[in-house]
Amino acid sequence: MSRDRTVGGLLFAGGILGILVYLYLLFLVTDAVALLVLRITALIAVAAIFGILAWIGWTMATTPAVEPLTPPATSETPQQPQGEKKE
Repeated sequence: MSRDRTVGGLLFAGGILGILVYLYLLFLVTDAVALLVLRITALIAVAAIFGILAWIGWTMATTPAVEPLTPPATSETPQQPQGEKKE
């Protein structure tokens, strides 16, 4: 349990640190660096969306079609409900 808490704490700290670095790069450096950071962010976001779209398309294109289920064969004679006895 303590290992999970340690990993969770590190992930939390890393996330907060990432936010602070991103904010620093956007607002506290030159405009050229901020524009580059925004361009890289937009590229990653758009690439992720189109990558997921391509993955869905590849999966649909390469997965074999599902065969429809056939209903079970019925017998010609009607069956008696269980629990009733034929006289």
